[in-house]
Amino acid sequence: MNRFVAAERALRSAAPHQLVDAVRAVLCDAYGARTVQLFLADYGMATLQPVHPAPNQRESVPAHAGPAGRAFGSQEPFAEKPVDGLVRLHLPVSVRGDRLGVLTVTLPPEQAEECLDELADVAQVLAHEVIVADRDTDLYLRARRADRLTLAAEMQWQLLPGRSCTRPEYALGAQLEPAYAIFGDNFDWSASADHLMLYITNGMGQGIEAALLTNLAINALRNARRAGLSIADQAALADQAVYAQYHGQAHLSVLLLDLDLHTGRLEVVDAGSPRMLRLRGRTVAAVDFEAQLPLGMFEETDYIAQEIDVEPGDRLLFASDGVYAVAAPGGEQYGERALARAVVSTSLLPAAEVPRAVLRELAGHRGTPVADDDALMACLDWFGPQQAP
Repeated sequence: MNRFVAAERALRSAAPHQLVDAVRAVLCDAYGARTVQLFLADYGMATLQPVHPAPNQRESVPAHAGPAGRAFGSQEPFAEKPVDGLVRLHLPVSVRGDRLGVLTVTLPPEQAEECLDELADVAQVLAHEVIVADRDTDLYLRARRADRLTLAAEMQWQLLPGRSCTRPEYALGAQLEPAYAIFGDNFDWSASADHLMLYITNGMGQGIEAALLTNLAINALRNARRAGLSIADQAALADQAVYAQYHGQAHLSVLLLDLDLHTGRLEVVDAGSPRMLRLRGRTVAAVDFEAQLPLGMFEETDYIAQEIDVEPGDRLLFASDGVYAVAAPGGEQYGERALARAVVSTSLLPAAEVPRAVLRELAGHRGTPVADDDALMACLDWFGPQQAP
């Protein structure tokens, strides 16, 4: 049995809470590693939090600076210069483009050079096992927290499919702020061989009530989607579910999108306030659709999907009103013009990095550390249909 297979088997057979112990044991025994540490990105994507902290490395590290942050941002292994005759490798821990964290391994220089590719593969196996282990232990969810989550934020984060995803046809990333106290904004996506469906949600209200409203609407949309219905019918059934519960006293704005992965044809139902912008080349343009009623405002609302074509190389960005309606201390709204400038300035970043970069600029415009409303940004890069092998 070769070392990589041994590492893979050790991870797959480990108890959910013992993944770090298992990978540490096999990397030390089979690869000559001296130290092994797993860091997971916090909810705000600002820090990398240690899991099972080693005695000499108990603190979090920046997610976008330093050696570990460099590996996390580039999604490529990064080797620090030898320290005391050893090399410290930082290996991305990711699943299908969803950036979970970094595995840091210290070992002799000759081992680092020889085993780099294998160790990078071990980090990817570890990422898959962490996702599976989350069903059975809170260890990795606790490690992601740089601060305490409000109950509303706990409910919202549990709804999310991930924070980024990549396939040959597209790359997708999204982020919510303030990460530890979000209320009603949310996003959801699901992909098949033929379609990518994406929901951008802007819920009304605050606290638990906002989270409960969003949970009801998202699960109603999922229930309709999993029944094989079109996005127009998904919106109609979710509208009925929300109205049946709240009788028009609460409603929820959502932008529903269905992208045909073979043609680039995009169907959209605009049921409320989330905005969509398109970056084509160096030109940013707002994409407007026929405005339709938010979900749950009236009984038995009918929804109609509109169609547009998306060209390979297009970048689509989606923002809740907590982004484009934010006011500076002087009263000036952030608005579509400032958002367009931010879209251009982040055009060279991968889709997974764009939402956080835009939200960071938004915080500078706001001028206060704490937002008055949720802010949601999502970014979709369309690379084009892929030829069947």
